[in-house]
Amino acid sequence: MFSTLLGALPRDPTRDDATDEDRIQGTIADLEGVGLELVSDGEPLDLTTLPDAAMVVAGWRRANAVVAAAGGAATVKQVLPGPYSVSRDMRIAPEAWAVALKETIAALAAAGCSFVEIDEPDALAISVVPSERRRFVDAHRRMTDGIAGVHLSLTLTGGNLDAAGPSTFFDLPYASYAFDLIAGPDNWRLIAAAPGDRGVICGAMSAAPGGDLNREVLVWAAHYAASTSGRGIARVGLANASSFAGLTRDDAIRRLGIVAQAARMAAADPKELAGMLDPRAIRLPPPRRRNAGSRG
Repeated sequence: MFSTLLGALPRDPTRDDATDEDRIQGTIADLEGVGLELVSDGEPLDLTTLPDAAMVVAGWRRANAVVAAAGGAATVKQVLPGPYSVSRDMRIAPEAWAVALKETIAALAAAGCSFVEIDEPDALAISVVPSERRRFVDAHRRMTDGIAGVHLSLTLTGGNLDAAGPSTFFDLPYASYAFDLIAGPDNWRLIAAAPGDRGVICGAMSAAPGGDLNREVLVWAAHYAASTSGRGIARVGLANASSFAGLTRDDAIRRLGIVAQAARMAAADPKELAGMLDPRAIRLPPPRRRNAGSRG
C-alpha cells in the first residue's frame, strides 16, 4: 500500500527565483513531508519536443540524489508523457513518440530508476473510435516491447475509459495502472477486470476547488480495489484523481497529506482501522421499529 502524486504540482510562488535544483529539492521535501512513499519532481511534462534520454535520466538522478542526501525512504519515479495523448497535441505520430520514449525508458532502467509512469490524460477517443484504439495500443506496444528491469505504470485520467474494453489496457505489459475515479467512475469496471497480479492506483482524491476531502472514501476505494481478483492491499496505491492545476500549492499539498494518511490507514490491521475511521462511515443504522399495531 502506497501513496503518490499524479501529474504536476501547482507552482510555488515562494520559489519562483530558485534554481531548478533548489525548486526540485523543495518539492521532494514537500511530498516526503506529507508522507508520500512514491514521489516525483512534480514538474510539468515537456510536450514541446521528443524526449532526450540523457536529459531525462539526469533529471531523475538529480531528484533521486535529493532523497538520498536527506536520508529519505521514498522511491523517486520518473513520469513521461504517453505517446497517444502527446501526439494529439503535437501532431507528431504516436509511433515517433513511442520510439523516443522506449529509448528513454531503457536509459532510466539502466540508470537504476525502478518506477516509470506513462501519463495518458487525453485518451477518451479510444473509447468510441476503433481506429484510435488501435493507434493507442500500437504505440504502447512499440514503446514497451522488450523493456525489462523497471516497473512500468500507465496513468489514465480525464474520464470513463471502460468502453475501450479491458484487453485494450491489460494485454499491454504494464505492471500497474492508475485510474481517475472521479471524472471516470465507470473505470471501476476496468479495475474489477484487471488481473490480480497487476497493481492498481486509485485516483480518488478530488482535484476540484470544492471537492470532497473525505479520507474514509479513499480507504474504501483502496480496500475495494484490493478485493478485486484477489489483488490484495499490497498491490494498491492511492493518489489524486487528476491535475491539481486549479488549486494553490498549499491546498494541493494538504490534499496529498490526506491521501498519504488514508494509505497508511488502509494498510492497518482491520481492528485498528475501525478505530481510525469516522464511526458514521462504518456504523449500521439502527433497526426500524415496527408500529405498535403491526403484525409479525
